[in-house]
Amino acid sequence: MRRFILPGLLLLAFLLLPVLADMLGQSALRTMGARIMIYAIAAASLNLILGYGGMVSFGHAAFFGIGNYVVGILYHHHASGEPLWGIIPGSDQMLVTLPAAMLVAGIMAAIIGALSLRTSGVQFIMITLAFAQMIFFLFVSLKTYGGEDGIIVRRTNEVPFLNMKDKTTVYYFIYGVAVLYFLLLWRVINSSFGTMLSGIRQNERRMAAMGISTYRYKLYGFVLAGMSAGLAGGLMANLLRFASPDTMHWTKSGELMIMVILGGVGTFLGPILGSVAFLTLENYLAAWTEHWPLILGLVLLVVVLGTQGGIKALIDRIFGGRI
Repeated sequence: MRRFILPGLLLLAFLLLPVLADMLGQSALRTMGARIMIYAIAAASLNLILGYGGMVSFGHAAFFGIGNYVVGILYHHHASGEPLWGIIPGSDQMLVTLPAAMLVAGIMAAIIGALSLRTSGVQFIMITLAFAQMIFFLFVSLKTYGGEDGIIVRRTNEVPFLNMKDKTTVYYFIYGVAVLYFLLLWRVINSSFGTMLSGIRQNERRMAAMGISTYRYKLYGFVLAGMSAGLAGGLMANLLRFASPDTMHWTKSGELMIMVILGGVGTFLGPILGSVAFLTLENYLAAWTEHWPLILGLVLLVVVLGTQGGIKALIDRIFGGRI
C-alpha cells in the first residue's frame, strides 16, 4: 500500500487547492492548479510514447493545439450560427467539444504516425517536428479564426447540471477529468499493450523476431497519445477561454518534454511532478526576472545530472521507495 501514498497526497493536494486559494485570497492559485492538471495530462500523453514506447516526438504539441482549436472553432461557429463547411454545426457543449477534440487529434495522430513511424531515431524526431510546424503555420494563416491572434471563447462550454460560469466548478470538472484520465492511463500502462510498448522500447528487433507487429503497436500508442493531448488542449481552451496557435508551436513540445524529464521519464507520476515543478518555477521565476528560462535551464541540468531519473527518482531515494 505504500506506493499509493504519493498519489494519494497529490489527489488530496489538488482537491483542497481551491479551499486554500480562497483562504489565502489568491484566486490565481486555482487557475494555476487547473493549468498544472491539464499540462500533466499532456505531458503524460507524451510520456506514454517517449518513456514507455521509446518514441521521441518533437511535434507532440500539434495534437495539444488541435484539441485547443477544435473547441475554439466549434464555439466560433456556434456563436455565428454558421455551420462549419456548411454541414457541421457549432457547439458550446463540453460533452460534444471534448470528444470532438480527441477525435480530430486522434485522426491527425494516425496520419502523422502512419508516415513518421516508418522511420526512427533522428529522422523520426525531424519528421514529427516538420508536421507540427506545418500545422502551426496552417492555423496562423487561417484569418477566419483570428490567424496568429487566435480565437476568443467567450464562455466556458456548458456541462449539464453544472454551473460552468463558476471558476471553482470548472476547476473540479478538470480535476475529475484528470483523475479519470490517469486511472485509465494506469490501466493501459499495466495492460498487455503497455507491456508490448515497453518491450518495443527495450529491443524492437527482438519483439519483431517474435512475430509481433511493432509498427502496429507503436501506431496505436501514437494515436492514443495524440487523443490524450487533444483532450488536454480542449480543456485548456475552456479554462483560458482562448485558443491560440502558440499551443502547437515546437517550443510547446519542448516544454512538455521538459516536464517529462523533470518528473521522470517512464514513470507514472513523473509527468504530474514535472508539470508541478515546471509551472511553479515558470510562474515565480518570471515574476522575479525576465531571464527566468536561464535559471530554469540550470534547474533542469541539476535535476537531470543530480537525480539520475528526475523528481520521482529523487523522492524514491529520499524516502527509500516508501511512498
